[in-house]
Amino acid sequence: MTDEKAVTRSPVTRSPAPAEGHATAEGHAPAQTPATQAPAAARRVVVTGLGAITPSGNSADALWEAARDGRSAIRVLEGDQFSDLPVRIGGQVRDFDPEAHLPRALARRLSPVQQWAIAAADQAIAQATRRSGTVPAPEDLPWDPPRLVVLAATGSGPVDAMQAATRAYDAGGPRSVPLTLAIYGAPDGAAALLSHRYGALGTSHGVSATCASGAVGLGDGLRLIRHGYADAVLVVGMEDCLGAVNLSSNANLRALAAGFEDDPASASRPFDRDRSGFVMSQGAAAILLEAEDTAYDRDAEVLAELAGFGASSDAHHPTAPHPEGRGAALSMRACLADACLGPDAVDHVNAHGTGTPAGDAAEATALSDVLGPRAREVPVTATKSTTGHLLGAAGVVEGILAIRSLTNGLIPPTLNADDPEFDLDVVRGEARRADLGTVLSTSFGFGGHNAAVVFARTQRHEEESR
Repeated sequence: MTDEKAVTRSPVTRSPAPAEGHATAEGHAPAQTPATQAPAAARRVVVTGLGAITPSGNSADALWEAARDGRSAIRVLEGDQFSDLPVRIGGQVRDFDPEAHLPRALARRLSPVQQWAIAAADQAIAQATRRSGTVPAPEDLPWDPPRLVVLAATGSGPVDAMQAATRAYDAGGPRSVPLTLAIYGAPDGAAALLSHRYGALGTSHGVSATCASGAVGLGDGLRLIRHGYADAVLVVGMEDCLGAVNLSSNANLRALAAGFEDDPASASRPFDRDRSGFVMSQGAAAILLEAEDTAYDRDAEVLAELAGFGASSDAHHPTAPHPEGRGAALSMRACLADACLGPDAVDHVNAHGTGTPAGDAAEATALSDVLGPRAREVPVTATKSTTGHLLGAAGVVEGILAIRSLTNGLIPPTLNADDPEFDLDVVRGEARRADLGTVLSTSFGFGGHNAAVVFARTQRHEEESR
């Protein structure tokens, strides 16, 4: 069921795509990557493929349906390693069979988070190439190999693999450490795996900005395509910090929602007065970005446009956000400027909304600062209330949900926001029908990393809807 309260959307007016050499407010220039031609004039960037392995389900469809229906994926954690921890809830990937996605020999060499990353990436590639769940051989992919780029976004990398190797060393000495740790144990290991898998000869590297990593990866991909350094960029967000060490560290910081073992689904409470912290989750998600011209030339299904990106730093505190949301507001303004959009063009916000007392307050202040009086009218949702917080992968997960909101005209509810503290239109109870032209998605992380992306209906979508 859905809330029939609809959002009336004003026509979105945008200037042409930013010209070559365009600098966003944070002034970060795009990195160069091998190309078969000189940088072209600025191009629009669209989304043609999605994939997800998350606690909410093992596909982008399953992820969307759980968020749309308000189904929490947060449970009491399964495993003996969690029995003595102060917090024993989280979002775990379930019912995932790695050998359904990978050859047995390869699956056994990889950590779970790397398996999830490959499976999510395969889903995105399959959708982008219209192959109904199968991935073409590298030579059959539609992109020139030097112009296909892979970015692996993660806050921590394969922490699970490093911890397992440490246990193996302690138990059996040097010869017990897996050979593959030296190859795939770094944060960029998945990028190397995926570039080999798809024959991508463009740059492949890791992107790390704590919980803003996924959004920063999307922004880097946008710039590489916009300025002519790539035709397609596969952005994969991946994280698995659900180990005893990481959970203990975050619990000691008092960042996690504690005391919800009897009712895990009620733990994540974004923007609610009784919020007490975030709920940690694991998983991977992938978005395939592509130049609009090449996508339409090959008759791809175009899901949305990635219209803008902005990033900033708080320069304030190792873990606490700036109390006035200064850095968050800077990233949102830079994002809208990058998309040639004003605040009046924002139809919906998929908020970072982790449920921490300081984080939600700073984000609410930033939204009010950027949107002005419209902050009371623009519908806001915080989908971490259903998925939990996938940390470095969150920006890609929430990017998928933002895109699905655009294509379905539906905004998922925020769970457990029973007593909203802030003067925002937080969507609660049921999904809300809405006529959406743009969705702003925000991501903020420890260390003061801030990022925002904005997705939009393409000009062709707008013309077809008239």
